[in-house]
This record gives sequence, C-alpha cells and structure tokens, in this order.
Amino acid sequence: MATRTPRVLLRRSALRLSTGIAGALTLLMLAGCSSLFFYPDQTTYITPDRLNLDYQDVFLDTPDGETLHGWWLPAQSEPKGTVYFLHGNAQNISSHIMNVAWLPERRYNVFLIDYRGYGRSTGAPDIEGALHDAETGLRWLANKPETANQPLFLLGQSLGGGLGTALASEWVKRDEQPPLTGVILDGTFSGFRAIAREKLGDFWLTWPFQIPLSWTITDDYEAYEFIGDISPVPVMVIHSARDGIIPFHHGERLYEAAKEPKEFLRTDTPHAATFVIPGYQAAVLGFMDANGE
Repeated sequence: MATRTPRVLLRRSALRLSTGIAGALTLLMLAGCSSLFFYPDQTTYITPDRLNLDYQDVFLDTPDGETLHGWWLPAQSEPKGTVYFLHGNAQNISSHIMNVAWLPERRYNVFLIDYRGYGRSTGAPDIEGALHDAETGLRWLANKPETANQPLFLLGQSLGGGLGTALASEWVKRDEQPPLTGVILDGTFSGFRAIAREKLGDFWLTWPFQIPLSWTITDDYEAYEFIGDISPVPVMVIHSARDGIIPFHHGERLYEAAKEPKEFLRTDTPHAATFVIPGYQAAVLGFMDANGE
C-alpha cells in the first residue's frame, strides 16, 4: 500500500476544510442567515404559578396555519393598563418571563407570546413569520374585553424590539384600534441587516463574507427606518452601556431616528437584564403612568 506523504495529507486536509467552509457558507446563504436571529428551544424553565402569578394559557391560530402559545397574566388589582411583551431571540417565554413578572403586582396586565418554533408554538422561525406572529398576538389582545378603554403598551426586548418597532409603526399608520399608548424598546438593534453584518464580522470564518452574507437579510424592516412612524405615540428607548450582545450605538441610533415624544434610558446591566434593577423598573413605570393618564 502506498505511503501518503505529509504534503499530500496536508493538501487533503486543506481540501476538506475548504469544502466544509464552503458548505457552511452555502447553508448561511440558503437560510438567509436566519439562524443569526433565532435560537428557540422547547424547555419549560419556569411557569407563572411558580412565581405566584395567576395566568391563562392562550393558543392562537395564525393565518398561515401555525399555532402560537402565550400567557395572559392579569393584574393583581384594578389594572392601570396592559403590556404586550415580545421577547428576545433565545429559548422561549418561560425563560423570559422574569422581565415582566413584576408588572401584575404594579397593576398591569401582561400578555407574552412565543413566536413560531419557540416553546409550545408550532412551525419554524423566520423574520417574516415572526412579524406575522407578533401581529397575531396584538390583534388577539386588541379584541380582549379586559383591554378595552385601557392604556396599551408594547414592550419589545432585543429581537422583540425589532419586531415590535415594525409592528407598532404599521399599527399607527393604519390607525388600528385600540391605539397604542406607548412603545418601549429594550436592548434593541437598529436593523436586522446592520446587526447581522456586525455579528458576521465578529467571527473569523464569516468575516471576509460579512457584506455579501448580510445582503441575504431583508432590509424591509429596519427599526431605525420605522421608529419615526410610531409618532405621535410616545417611545422609550432603553439601552445598556455594558450590553455585550447589541452594542450601545444601536440604542443611540434608534433614539436619534425616533420623533418626539421620546425618552432615552441609559442603563448599566448585561444584555436583557434591565428589569432586575428596581430603579429601571421605576423608570419604565413612570413612563407608562405618565402616558397612560
């Protein structure tokens, strides 16, 4: 049997590596880099009853045949209003519930929903589908008797803020009812394509291809282009100077693009950890109470 020289082995190893890289890049191109935005799982981390919260399981059918799961958390006393929460890109509502678990005690109803492919929701996630899911949840909420004639706030965190900005702008432009009372964006990126390019540039394998790969991401829903259309509904932009996932300049760009009335809350926590700090909870409550009067 012929002996393979080190040079031949190196050549074959290099070929396998280049083939693997090409395959990975091809998958990214075919998927439109959607995997950059969606990291769902089906694990139940905690349920509202474990937090001494009353709740109702909600199942909604989407126009394209998926079933979404959410939780309705009623206020613990006479409600001041309702908060529609759109969570970030990882896990599911059971891992994000702590971001809003404090609100029922403060007299706010909460509705949080899982996008398709997350938790108990069916399907596979993508940007277009998640946008439709966010709208499906808001339409259900808009028709719920408990929300009639009460302030209605949209709270989007990270990916949820990107989805929520597009949704809120269309809701305002179409003069949908009930009107939104305020929009709160926490740790949100300024655009899907913009953050995709940054994240691709952080990895040596995709760094040389960050621009062409980012072009596979739709730029139809860039938050910095839509946020101005939310006016005259008040907007609160929250971003941490220590956010290691979505850099601080994304929050600054969103705030600059927003029209009055608007507020900016600079925080100092890791990504998506805003509401562990009572002072930041108080700032958001102040925004909602002031605009819900």
